[in-house]
Formats: sequence, structure tokens, C-alpha cells
Amino acid sequence: MKKIRILVIEDNDDIRESIAEILVLAGYEVFEAGDGKAGVELANANLPDLILCDIMMPELDGYGVLYLLNKNPQTTATPFIFLTAKAERMDMRKGMEMGADDYLVKPFDDVELLNAIESRLNKRDKQEQFYSKSIAQLTTLAAGNAGIKELDKMILERKVRSIRKKQIIYYEGDTVSGIYLVLSGKVKTIRLSEDGRELLTGMYGPDEYFGIPALLLNEPYAETAEALEDTTVCLLPKEMLEELLNRYPDVARQFIHILSNNLLDKEEQLLQLAYHSVRKRMSEVLIRLCKLEKQEGQISLRISRDNLAAMAGMATETVSRILSDFKDEGIIDRKGSQIGILDHARLQQMKN
Repeated sequence: MKKIRILVIEDNDDIRESIAEILVLAGYEVFEAGDGKAGVELANANLPDLILCDIMMPELDGYGVLYLLNKNPQTTATPFIFLTAKAERMDMRKGMEMGADDYLVKPFDDVELLNAIESRLNKRDKQEQFYSKSIAQLTTLAAGNAGIKELDKMILERKVRSIRKKQIIYYEGDTVSGIYLVLSGKVKTIRLSEDGRELLTGMYGPDEYFGIPALLLNEPYAETAEALEDTTVCLLPKEMLEELLNRYPDVARQFIHILSNNLLDKEEQLLQLAYHSVRKRMSEVLIRLCKLEKQEGQISLRISRDNLAAMAGMATETVSRILSDFKDEGIIDRKGSQIGILDHARLQQMKN
């Protein structure tokens, strides 16, 4: 059986050698690098199964290492764990947003180290299950032509990113890096008005794409994408997608079809904001959220008042009042941010 290969990038000789000794005893094959530049070279040459990397290093720090490895299609899917001192813990948000999978706070013992590695390797194996379900949906994108084989290959080679609730995936104005596919969880896209108010422009659930307009227009992202709950996404890089779209027009037409449906949905939302009562707008928002859940029977939603207000285009105080009315009328059950839909038929009647 082939040994699992782990690359350790750490400029402190004692720490690096100690980690390597533990991993060798645990049955792993280990590569060592004393700085970030050497680590990137070793990663590209040996394609390890997992990388442990310190943040503060000379020449090239851990963030630079992660950035360069993410640019290489052969290493972008490699599980990546940061090693960080306690004083640097607050900076880990940056690392996680860049695509790091986990982090260990120094000093850590051998059990913490091995548990983190085993957990990350197990998650990597489970990624294939996410991909297989998503690929079943993706077959419609290029059914009947050779594009499906290329698209399948692209998806299978991509890295699943675990996004924590409220974590930003990209900001408005960021250079477009590709489009994202939601594998689990929910993502919202928002724009901010001049006075700082938030306008929700879209919500995306499993097997749905976001970021398509920026890719097709070759312009920066026009909105900010944020995870509404713990979410897993897959990034399909711009360069690879452009090549695929140029070679297989049917795939391009399908993405345009998805984009057109999104535009129709936004036009409908604008009509609602302009002409519908607040009760009707709230019923439409709740029905839209129910559709995202893709469940049968009674549905439980978890969403904040602020997000509901942004979707419905009303003040949070108005949201609270309407939800209280719906609860008194037996349409919903509400506990904090948890909303249980008790009478879907009545919501539908109000919507119509």
C-alpha cells in the first residue's frame, strides 16, 4: 500500500524535526522544508497528500506559500494545515479565506497533530461523495457532447472549500477568479448602498452556481458573497472554464441559461419591491427560502431578521412585526432565528 506523503514547512529546526519524527513513527512519508520558497519547490516536485506549513517564515511566509500552491492546478486541491503561534490566532481568518483547511496552534502535542491530519485526510476522501452527487446534476450542462467529460474532470480535480458561517468568499471589486458551485449549505450575495445598507441580490443552495456574470463579462465581482451557514463550495477557475466554454458551445449556452433564469428572478423581486404589500413580500421570501431547502413536508428555516429584511426590502422592525402576525395566525412557528413553516398553503395563497 502506498504511503501517505506529508510535507512539513517550518523554519524552526527543532519544531520541524520533532513533527517529522512523529509522522514517520505514525507511518507517513515525510518531506521537510526550512522556508516557504523551498516548501513550494518540494510541493511542486513531490505532490504530497497533505501540507503542514508555518505562517511566519523568512523570504516567503505561509500565506505566500498557500497563494502559490493555489495557483498550481496540481497542488490546489492538496489539504493545507497552518501551524500558528497563539499570538497569530486572530490572523487565521485570512488564511481560511485564502483556502486553508485547518490550523494548529503551537505548542501542540502528538495526539493533536495526528488527529488534525487524520481528520483532514478523511474529509478529503469524503469530498468524492460531494463530487459524485454534484456531477449527477452537472450532466445536464453538456449532455450529448464531449464537454461533459472535460467538465467532470475539472470538477473532480478541484478542491472543496469549507466555508464557515458569515465567512466572506469574495468581496465586491475582487478580480474574478472563476465561478463557484455550492455543494452544501447556503451562500448569499449582497451589495451595499452609499449609506451602508445591505441589499441582498441572490441566495444559492446545493448544486447552484454563483459568480457567473463576472466571468462572462470578464469584470471584477459586482457583489460580495458570504456564507449564510457552514457551507462547502467548489471553485471552477476562470482560465479552465474559458477554455471549456470556447471548445464546447453547448456548455456556454447552459451557463447563459442559468444566468438568464437568475435575471428573471431578480426582475420578479424588483416588481415585488415596487408593487406588493409587505405581507405578500414576506410570504414570497419565505416560499423562496423553502425552495432552497429542497425538502418535502414541514420545513424549518434558520435565517436572521437582517437577512430577511435585505431579501424583502424592508426594515427589520417591519420583519419582526410581520413574523409575529404570521405566528399568531398559525402560519409559522418562530424561535429566535429558527422559523418553522406550519401552513405552506396559506403562504402560497398570500403570494398569489
